[in-house]
Amino acid sequence: MIEFRNFMPGLSSQRGVRFGLLALAAVAGLAFAGASSSFAAGKGPAEVPVEELMKPTDLPDLAIGPKDAKVTIVEYASMTCPHCAHFSTDVFEPIKKKYIDTGKVRFIYREFPLDNLAAAVSMLARCAGDEKVFPLIETFYEKQADWAFAQGSPVPKLFDIAKQAGFTQESFDKCLTDQKLLDQITAQRTRASDTFGVSATPTFFINGKRLQEAPSVEAFDKVLEPLLAAK
Repeated sequence: MIEFRNFMPGLSSQRGVRFGLLALAAVAGLAFAGASSSFAAGKGPAEVPVEELMKPTDLPDLAIGPKDAKVTIVEYASMTCPHCAHFSTDVFEPIKKKYIDTGKVRFIYREFPLDNLAAAVSMLARCAGDEKVFPLIETFYEKQADWAFAQGSPVPKLFDIAKQAGFTQESFDKCLTDQKLLDQITAQRTRASDTFGVSATPTFFINGKRLQEAPSVEAFDKVLEPLLAAK
């Protein structure tokens, strides 16, 4: 597996931030071996042990919904994945209103970056902190076409978005030099691949069972309703 740090020379000092970010942009199209930005039905195990899936790591889960909810959805996603952006902008909100806001479901978002640019954006979302994390993730997905696939360096566009969440130039640069956070995100991706067979994004596990259909409100309804109705 390609290590993120191999493409981030000079990021140990703020002086190297600009060079490092431009390097990220240059290699953004280089996906990790065996990973793809697509929904791959039937790839990987159909079910994984819930205890193992929910085991805490040193990277806190990004979660909304009650801890004691009857059903837990875990999504592995990449910030540069168009299918993940589609889920975030078109599918997630109805699910949130119907199941999460009503206390029936807990939703956990886990980073599975397909490239270095996705890792950098995930770091920015994490650095936003607390209640700003999910809104910033949603904003990055909404504006994905502006920074992930446009010509030129994505850095100015990423900073413009980050400023909306309260980032200064100093905090923006500091976040992207956080080697510990980068290592934690890398480790989460490795664990998902090696332990749960995640090989594409987005991948969803619902109470440990992999969603076998392309993510849509109807596909989630089909799985969630029986689980919630069961005693």
